[in-house]
Amino acid sequence: MHAISTIAILASLSIFLAADGSTPKVVHRPAFSVMGIEVRTTNAKEASSDGVIGKQWQKFFQDGVLEKIPNRADSNLYAVYNNYTDGRNGEYSFLIGPKVPEGSVPPAGLVLKTVPAGNYAVITSEQGPVVKVVVAAWQRVWKMEDEHTLGGQRAYAADFELYDQRGIDPQNSQVDLYIGLK
Repeated sequence: MHAISTIAILASLSIFLAADGSTPKVVHRPAFSVMGIEVRTTNAKEASSDGVIGKQWQKFFQDGVLEKIPNRADSNLYAVYNNYTDGRNGEYSFLIGPKVPEGSVPPAGLVLKTVPAGNYAVITSEQGPVVKVVVAAWQRVWKMEDEHTLGGQRAYAADFELYDQRGIDPQNSQVDLYIGLK
């Protein structure tokens, strides 16, 4: 009985430590293509009233962008960060859209980007309002990057957020962030 209690305590502790910022799971992902709308921004701009990411999400849904994209590979949405100019302090491109088959041709007004194959640290957000949980997850990423606990050095080639069935309700979402590693 004592051994079972010890195992239960250790299991609980390991769950607590994993949720408390230990090194995230690192997975290898094959390359894939995402089609959607894109904008350039910076983290400094996003922290001010001039942020464009929220407006881009609004545009994506208001303009019915998803319905304009043929041959979607699945029902998930992706927010892709790439074309970084100076790590997390410089400009980057932000693309929202679904995964599409390789070789897809974007309709007018849309762009196609390839997320490169590679190793990615997976950070899962808390569950709650999407705006709050995604921002908090990115803050965890930056803290882990500063503390060298991300599972490797960031590549700044591409990162992405995966919005699957857990992200359908914007008031009660959970999102996975995939952070590209060198």
